[in-house]
Amino acid sequence: MKKVLSILLLSFLMIGCKTTANKETAGTDSTSSTEEDLKYYFKGTGNEPFWGIKMGNDEIVFTSLIPGKEKITFPAVDAIKAMDANVKMYKVSNETTSATITIQQLDCQDSMSGAISPYSVKVEIKNNSELEAKKLSGCGKYLTDYRLHDIWVLEELNGYKVFATDFQKEMPRIEINSTENRFSGYGGCNAISGSIFYEKDLLRFTKVISTLMACPQGNKEGEFTKALQSTTTYSIGNNQLTLSNPSGKLLVFKKVD
Repeated sequence: MKKVLSILLLSFLMIGCKTTANKETAGTDSTSSTEEDLKYYFKGTGNEPFWGIKMGNDEIVFTSLIPGKEKITFPAVDAIKAMDANVKMYKVSNETTSATITIQQLDCQDSMSGAISPYSVKVEIKNNSELEAKKLSGCGKYLTDYRLHDIWVLEELNGYKVFATDFQKEMPRIEINSTENRFSGYGGCNAISGSIFYEKDLLRFTKVISTLMACPQGNKEGEFTKALQSTTTYSIGNNQLTLSNPSGKLLVFKKVD
């Protein structure tokens, strides 16, 4: 009898471990980043009825539990931007359906989970045969480019190659956490950290703070941090991260493992 009980107990433990492992694997898969993430730059969801929207450079995909509107794909269009607020409107249509999508930078609380998102989303959607549009509200966020998630060491500053002699001890570097939209690193004299603000075609380094160590004359940390905070756009290629603004190229970093 004791032997049978021991076998049963061992079986339960093995099943429990397997279930836990499967959950952990599923969790990892759901949060991992792939090149598919680059297809869409914004995602929004809402409840009652459940609906979702994915905004991409090539297409906009609306899904829902609304009969006749389970999945609708629209061609991508340029945003109509408000002059006095961070509000973007997209008017989209295809052969059967039209919609107006409004994205506003405004804290939004999910009505079921209670989670806070940085943007509110409103969708008005109707099939061509309908007289009135269905009005939906929800929350959303921009999907920060996962390729930024790495450690980057400075190579160029304001168009010129940099050398170790330009800084206190070593080359400036930044480590970007694209999941939390934060960065940290070394400015060439002091430790630095801050937040990143990401939207489609927009990248800013904000709330930058640093330690207060006095830097020797000739140290270019000030130029580096000023250029970092002046950034508005970026490009990634050949293991390099290039930060720019409308005036031109500001910083070039090399990816390090």
